[in-house]
Amino acid sequence: MAMNREHKRLLQRQGQLDAEGNQKATRRPAPSATAPKEPRTKPREFVREVNAELRKVAWPSRRETLSLSFIVLIFLIVMTTFIAILDYGFSKSVLWIINQ
Repeated sequence: MAMNREHKRLLQRQGQLDAEGNQKATRRPAPSATAPKEPRTKPREFVREVNAELRKVAWPSRRETLSLSFIVLIFLIVMTTFIAILDYGFSKSVLWIINQ
């Protein structure tokens, strides 16, 4: 398993790796019903973390958004037409079979 530096440090803090970076053979105890739960994130901190993550997002430009929206719209029109033609054909064939 390839690990970056941050991941190794996290595993070392959790006690899953030794000083050389080798994985320790430990068994986790089964979680008990009385085990303390992690405290909930406060709403203010949650909003702060969400904003931090949204700043990392690579947002598309207006031109890209419009062109991709146009492609989706054309695709929807084509697929709707295709399904309508199939529906019409199947309904006509079922009615033809029933009337015979």
